[in-house]
Amino acid sequence: MEFHHGSDHPSPSRDEPAAGAEERPQGANGPAYPQATLRGLQASCRFADDRCMDPLRFLTAECGFFTRREALNAGYADKDITRLVRAGHWIRFRRGYYAFGDEWATLDDVGRHLVRSRAVLRSLGGAVALSHTSGVLAHRIDSWQLDLRRVHVTRLDGAQGRIEGDVVHHEGVALEGDVIDTEIGQVLRPERCVLEAASRHGNEAALCVLDAGLRSRLFDEAALRARHAHMQNWPFMRHLQIPVRMADGSAGSVGESRGRWWFRVLGFPAPELQWEVRGRDDQLLGICDWAWPEYQTIGEFDGKVKYGRLLREGQEPGEVVFEEKKREDGIREATQFVVIRFIWSDYDRPGALARRLEHRLPRYRGWAS
Repeated sequence: MEFHHGSDHPSPSRDEPAAGAEERPQGANGPAYPQATLRGLQASCRFADDRCMDPLRFLTAECGFFTRREALNAGYADKDITRLVRAGHWIRFRRGYYAFGDEWATLDDVGRHLVRSRAVLRSLGGAVALSHTSGVLAHRIDSWQLDLRRVHVTRLDGAQGRIEGDVVHHEGVALEGDVIDTEIGQVLRPERCVLEAASRHGNEAALCVLDAGLRSRLFDEAALRARHAHMQNWPFMRHLQIPVRMADGSAGSVGESRGRWWFRVLGFPAPELQWEVRGRDDQLLGICDWAWPEYQTIGEFDGKVKYGRLLREGQEPGEVVFEEKKREDGIREATQFVVIRFIWSDYDRPGALARRLEHRLPRYRGWAS
């Protein structure tokens, strides 16, 4: 484990954060909940089974969790907390922090990570900012293949980097303007977050998160490259040279970014992205994911999410598939190009993917190196 500009020897990992962490006063990172408000609600809601009447639901509606102290203030005793956790009605997701079981069950891995991130910021206050993978999620950037097991923060107080329970503390340098306030709390700038998250993963995942960051429009290619130039000698950054050069906000989805990576790895030319096909009177017939006009070939990524995005209110999935087929037929008729479709499982069989393309495209090594 390495940390920026500091010791690369983390202190021993512990199963839990420091005792009493949840008792620290809140700052700008989370809303305050005065005891008087909770106790006033408690008078009419104490031990109510109806979820709408439990005062703690007001807290989870704001941030997704409540603390042991807030539960006690709402009228629960320690034995009640133990009983509710054992029954699965409450989820203890870190020491001193809880969520309602029914609400927790509706969250995916990203949603749960964001709740844990809020709890960590509540515990640590202004001494840290979310960074790396946690910063990517806080900025609502696609996070394919990123490791969500621990919350990542960068120390703003000069404290040593370490792994502590469910938190990775990174020892880093925060430049002027690096820390921004979000609805979750303090987070490092998005271009820094995607680079640091990418640096801890392989190049395919790295390209996907860099493309996703550009697709979010939170920063542009110039900002990404400038930040990478500043950080290129930081730990783990060396392997990002090619993904940073390739990163392009025109990639419309993670599936398209993965295709771009595999075209490179397999030695095919770089495609044009979001290539427009126009018919008579300059009418737009469609926008293709990838195109190699020189070789009269078009590539399309066929993900389920894509069809879900195209689905209009009241429209059946079969209708979307039919409309997509008509669009493709119109493109093929107007261009006389070959259209090759790819799905998620094609990326698990790169040899078969290559055989589908090598009849249409030249294949060589060293592209984009």
